[in-house]
Amino acid sequence: MTNSKKHHSRTRAQESSNAIERMYITMRHLFNRGFYKPMGISGETLRQALLLLRPEIYGSVGEEKAELEGLLYVIDRLPAGIEECTFINLTSDEGYANSHFKPIIPEKRRRNCYRIDAEQMNIEITRGRSEIYDILTHLTFLFIESHKISNRVLIDEDGATTRDWIKLEKAVLSKKKLTQDEREVAITHIANILGRTFNELRTVYNKFATSSQPERLLHIVYWLGKLAIEEHIHNNKRTVTFSPVLRERIGHHIHGEIWADTIKEVLFKNDLLERPIHIISANMHSVMNTLFVSSILKPTAPKKDIFEVYESLSKKENEGLRNKINKEALHRGMIYIKDASGANIDVQIFDTSKIDVSKTGIEIGEKVLKEDKPVILVMDYAFGEQAYETIDELLKPYKTKGKKTHLNVESVSIMGKAGILEGGKGDIMIPSAHIFEGTADNYPFANELKKEDLEGQGVDIYEGAMITVLGTSLQNKDILKFFYNSTWRVIGLEMEGAHYQKAIQAASKVRGSISPNVKVRYAYYASDNPLETGATLASGGLGTSGVRPTYLITRTILKQILN
Repeated sequence: MTNSKKHHSRTRAQESSNAIERMYITMRHLFNRGFYKPMGISGETLRQALLLLRPEIYGSVGEEKAELEGLLYVIDRLPAGIEECTFINLTSDEGYANSHFKPIIPEKRRRNCYRIDAEQMNIEITRGRSEIYDILTHLTFLFIESHKISNRVLIDEDGATTRDWIKLEKAVLSKKKLTQDEREVAITHIANILGRTFNELRTVYNKFATSSQPERLLHIVYWLGKLAIEEHIHNNKRTVTFSPVLRERIGHHIHGEIWADTIKEVLFKNDLLERPIHIISANMHSVMNTLFVSSILKPTAPKKDIFEVYESLSKKENEGLRNKINKEALHRGMIYIKDASGANIDVQIFDTSKIDVSKTGIEIGEKVLKEDKPVILVMDYAFGEQAYETIDELLKPYKTKGKKTHLNVESVSIMGKAGILEGGKGDIMIPSAHIFEGTADNYPFANELKKEDLEGQGVDIYEGAMITVLGTSLQNKDILKFFYNSTWRVIGLEMEGAHYQKAIQAASKVRGSISPNVKVRYAYYASDNPLETGATLASGGLGTSGVRPTYLITRTILKQILN
C-alpha cells in the first residue's frame, strides 16, 4: 500500500512570508521595549529574518560582496550623515523645529531629521508605524553591509587593518579635493574592500555624489566600516532608541486629526463645506496642471499633443512655466494648504465654479458645474498606515460651536505609484480589491474606473486584485510569484490601498459619517516590476515615462467628477 500522506516541505514563498511576519512582530516588540542594538543580540531576529527574506530591493545583501544599488536606495531615504552616527533616536514632533538644529530632509523621503552631535541623529516620525518599519529595515540593511566591510578589512583581533583600508582612510580624512587620478586610486581600494569590480564602482560613484560632497561614496564606506570595526574591537555597539513621547503618541492619530481639522476649517471659512466634495489623493501638480495649463499656453502656439505639454512641464528647465501655472491657479480660486501638522501632506482645494473648465479639453456636463459646483480636494500622498489615519479623520463630521456638519463627500479617488507583476514601468493597474499582506484581510470594492476608460492612449492597462504591503523592502520574488500565480491573481503591490479602503468603508458603511453611496476610484501607475531583474525600485526612478500614465489617470478621474 502506498503512503498517500503528503510530504510537507516549506516553499521559499512560505519561508519569506514567515520572515516578514517575524520582522513585523520583532519591530513592534523592539519599539515597545524602547531601544535595541541592531548588531547585538536584540537585533539578531531582525537581521536573520531580513537575510532569510533577501528582499529584491536589497539585491545581494545575503552575499559576501557589498550591495551597491540597494545602498544607494537606502542612503537616499535616510538623513545625510547617518553613517557617522552611533546613536539613532526615533522621536515624535518634539519641538526641534524651534531650536538651533537645522532639519536634514532625505532626498527621497519627506521627514525632518536633526544631527544632535557628532554621534547622534534624531529622526522625526510623524507618519505612523509604516515609517518606523521603513527606517528599521533600512538601518538593518545598512548595518549588515557595514559588517561586511569590517570583516574584509580587519586582519586580527587587535584592530590591524588591510592596506586598502589604510589608503581609504587617508583619502577620506585628507581635506583637499581629490584629482581624477586620486579618485580612481581610491575607487580601486574600495572595490577591493566591497568585493566589487573597479568598473561597477565607477558606474555607481557619481550617483552617490552631491554638490557639497562629490566623494560621498568613499565617505559612506569609510564611516560604515569604521563604526563596524569599533563594534568588533571595542564592543561599542550602535543603538536605536525610540523616545517616550513617540511610544506614547504612535497610533493615536495626533497629526492626522490636526491635519484634517485645518482642512475642514478652511472649507468652512470659504463656504465650501456643504458643497459636493471630491477627494483625490495624488501628487501636487497633475490636477493643477490639467485644469490650468491650457489657459497659460499662448493660443498662437502650435497645437501639441497635450501629453507632450505635460512632459515638457515635468522637465527641470521649465520651472518658470510651472510657477506661472501655480500663480494662475491661485488667481482662479485654488486654495493651497501647506501642511504644518507634521503629517507632511499638503493640500490643494479647487472651487470648480471659479474655473473655466472648457479650456481643459475634458468633456464636461454643464449641469454639474452650474448646479452642483463640485469642490475638488487634492491631498498629497500618504505613507503606508498613515493613509488610514488621514482619511479616517478627514471624513469625520466638522464640529463648530456645538454644531456637527457632515461633509458631502461624493467620491474618493486614489492615484498612486505601485510595483507591477505583469507588464512594466509606466503601465497602469486598475484594482478590483486590496489584500493586506501577512493576513487574508481583503477589501473588494466597485471601482468607478474601468479598463475601457483608459484604453487606446498608448499605455497598457491591467485589472485585478492588488496587495498592500507592509514596506517597500518587505518582499521578494518568491512571495510575489506566489501572489501572482495563485488564485489571489494579484497584479501589483503598493502600501496604502487597504488602509484607504478600510477608512472609507468604516466612514460610509459603519459610522455613517459620509454617504453609503460614496464612489471610489483607484488607479496606479507602475514604478517598477520587482519580478524583473534590473527593474526594481533600486534601479532608479521612472523619469518622464511616468508622465503619460499619471496624466491619463488624472484626466479620467476629472472627467468622471465633472460629469
